[in-house]
Amino acid sequence: MTRIQRAIIALVVVLTGLAALGRYESGIPRIVAFILAALALAGQAWTVSFATEQIGMRFGPAATGVMQSTIGNLPEFFVVLFALQAGQKTVAETALIGSILVNALLVLGLVLATGASRERDQIMRFKTGLPNDTATLMLIASLTIVLIALVTGSHDGAGRHVQTISIVGAGALLVVYAIWMRQYLRGDQAPAGEAADKPRISMQTAVVLLVAAGVGSAFVSDWFVNALEPTIHQIHLSQSFAGLVIVAIAGNAVENAAGIYLAYRGKHDLAISVVKNSVAQIAAFLYPLMVLVSLATATHLTFSLAPVWAGALIGTAILIWQITGDGEATPFEGAALIAIYIVLAMVAAYES
Repeated sequence: MTRIQRAIIALVVVLTGLAALGRYESGIPRIVAFILAALALAGQAWTVSFATEQIGMRFGPAATGVMQSTIGNLPEFFVVLFALQAGQKTVAETALIGSILVNALLVLGLVLATGASRERDQIMRFKTGLPNDTATLMLIASLTIVLIALVTGSHDGAGRHVQTISIVGAGALLVVYAIWMRQYLRGDQAPAGEAADKPRISMQTAVVLLVAAGVGSAFVSDWFVNALEPTIHQIHLSQSFAGLVIVAIAGNAVENAAGIYLAYRGKHDLAISVVKNSVAQIAAFLYPLMVLVSLATATHLTFSLAPVWAGALIGTAILIWQITGDGEATPFEGAALIAIYIVLAMVAAYES
């Protein structure tokens, strides 16, 4: 483990301690407690990602990517879980949608713009297998959401059974995702040449870090959600903006930094893999999983979303399929994705 990595882990421990103080010390302003919890959440996300990567390196590049994306979503899982338990359904919904949109628009846009600008001909090139697969997964998930939004909006008879339809849809999406995962791991589509780094820590240390970060993520997520409601009222933010922007960016901080850094270093396939894997994971795995898990919480989650978010998801799915489907991207295409995310963030800011 490098000195920088040790320093980051030490900083995460300090931030987690300060976040705990912010949660249980009544004299600390709620906005300060919220900021501390957000920083600690990002730190726990980094630790989970780092430990998972070190474990995954022993099983090959494809498994590494899958483990990093799956276990790396622990912070988002706990944030959504505690938000549903606290009755904050809007925050839970927009946190999931925001995680998809942040990665598919803002982060992917920054990755494409960074990678392309580093090339002499201003064109970033990458393999098309994974981008096309993840675009298909997102299109399937988005179409499910759009269909339910249309049924609900048209007051069709099926609109009275949204929860049942959502449960069946969640199960179907998870089956499709499992089939794709099996195919992906067998085909080893991950860029083997770029992911061949050796582990920096022992297996035992990696497991200890992963368990500690997983437990830490659960506690910090609870503190984060606890401080979220008073904070958004104090600074006059909508719940939609809090979920779509603040929660989504904090929970996906690792993917944000890792993807851009890899693109800057010229590891285009790996950069695309990190971002697109995360998009597919949340759309076709985490969201359906939370629909089923929410049956045991105070508030039930369904695929019934406001038309604006259903439209945003299907539009984003089509847009990233069109941009990444040919295996090439330019700074212009990266800027276009970023611009759309800014527009959506402004819409969220004025949502009631």
